[in-house]
Amino acid sequence: MISREEILHETHYGLNIYAHILREYYPGETVLSLSGRDCQPTKNPFNNNKPTLKISIVDGCARHIDTDDAVQADDVFDFARLHYQLEESELLSKINEELNLHIGEPLQFYNRSEKAKRLDQECQKLPKIEAPMFSYFKRPVSNIFPERTVSLLDVYNWIRSGKFRKTTKKLRSLQEKDEARNFKAVSFDYVTFSGTFSKRTDKELLEHSGLLTIDFDHIADLPALKQKLLEDEYFETELLFVSPSGDGLKWIIPIEISEVSHQEYFRAVSAYIQQTYQIEIDQSGKDISRACFLPYDPVAHINPKYLTHLNFDYHETK
Repeated sequence: MISREEILHETHYGLNIYAHILREYYPGETVLSLSGRDCQPTKNPFNNNKPTLKISIVDGCARHIDTDDAVQADDVFDFARLHYQLEESELLSKINEELNLHIGEPLQFYNRSEKAKRLDQECQKLPKIEAPMFSYFKRPVSNIFPERTVSLLDVYNWIRSGKFRKTTKKLRSLQEKDEARNFKAVSFDYVTFSGTFSKRTDKELLEHSGLLTIDFDHIADLPALKQKLLEDEYFETELLFVSPSGDGLKWIIPIEISEVSHQEYFRAVSAYIQQTYQIEIDQSGKDISRACFLPYDPVAHINPKYLTHLNFDYHETK
């Protein structure tokens, strides 16, 4: 029996289902364009092709509304039901067949190759979203000259890969505060999420990345706070991971500094967090050149808009 969860896992929360169906009506057109958690309004074939369909990812599932209320607000499976005119078990089987997901089939080399090829073709039809760029520095933290420029996706992959696993494990084993602080300063590579620099001082900023780092330290319930931040209604999460110490979070969010300075934006965000979550945050985030150490976190979260077929986790039935 095919489940909804399996299908969502294989279709980027269901976005690929929307894209597949919409291309049936609008071949050759760009049918979905991600902007943050949401897709930009697109044509609705069930509303005389008006651009009134809005698609978002909510709690791990793609959902839609129509700004004209031409169709009932619901999830991707309801949208697929409108198109295929099938009910649950037949509908899930049809999606599995139409998108060549191979759910429920024995794991075979040819199936996997065909699936990889299909996902590559699907992803090429979606507009590419470039990840923000910033400076990367080799340890120790006293080194203020950047090694190179890297992207948010680079850092996400490194944090999850285990590149910094040994140093993170060692730091968390240290009991003395001074010893841990000194070890972190000499043992961890770091980045300046807020921009690229010729040298790590605010005066040597080359280009602002449009990102702001928020530090949450000594948090009693990390999973609960992590979920709240991911669901925050005002700030979109670009990257979220556990700090090197293991008892805090690093929340990377986008900011618009064309009219408001980095420091003013930081103060506003700091006040918002205090009022919303009753948490005092580390004030070092006000510095554009602030160093952020890179730890190991296998469940770090990145905004899904930056993920391509190369980053999807394939689920195969064995």
